[in-house]
Amino acid sequence: MNKIIIKILYFILLCIHISCNTSKSVLPEATSLNEHREKYKAGFLNDPRSPLTKDDLTYLDFYEENPSWKLQCQCELQKDAKPFELPTYSGITRTYILHSIATCKYQKESIVLFLYKNITQPINPLYKNNLFLPFKDHTNGEESYGGGRYINLYTTDIVKDKLEIDFNKCYNPWCAYSDGYNCPIPPKENHLEREVRAGEKKYQGAYKKKEVK
Repeated sequence: MNKIIIKILYFILLCIHISCNTSKSVLPEATSLNEHREKYKAGFLNDPRSPLTKDDLTYLDFYEENPSWKLQCQCELQKDAKPFELPTYSGITRTYILHSIATCKYQKESIVLFLYKNITQPINPLYKNNLFLPFKDHTNGEESYGGGRYINLYTTDIVKDKLEIDFNKCYNPWCAYSDGYNCPIPPKENHLEREVRAGEKKYQGAYKKKEVK
């Protein structure tokens, strides 16, 4: 009888061991995007200009992680690009320069994306390497914000002309939550003729009114 009990206990412990090891093998990648999104939400609470409060964060909505929209790209630096004025939804403009053009593979198709750099000297030196990817796609207005979405990148992300662009990390401009913000309009070069079901969805809360910053 004791031998039977010992065998049963051994079998249970073996199952637990396998279960724990299996969970750990898939945990890091799954946690990575979750951590990114938690930091993204926390950012609203740490910025005094934020359109959202802690209670509003429950109305943020995201697609499930979509590995097919984690793209490996070839980057071409634009050495002779000239500054231009990028319009915003509030009517003013922001001065940017085309930094590089990324050619990416999505399934069996090629996608060309234009990456921009704000040439205004940033107050915070941590922002000096920022790259900006504003885009629109066929989910806009239905599943995602009608004005398009953004992705933040860094010049240091480009290594030997290679760059990973993860659309799972794309986010809404603040204009998706409230008026009173100067949100750049994605240029037609970054209007994707397909649905990008990745990243942030349309905000589920009430749209707010506030003074222009």
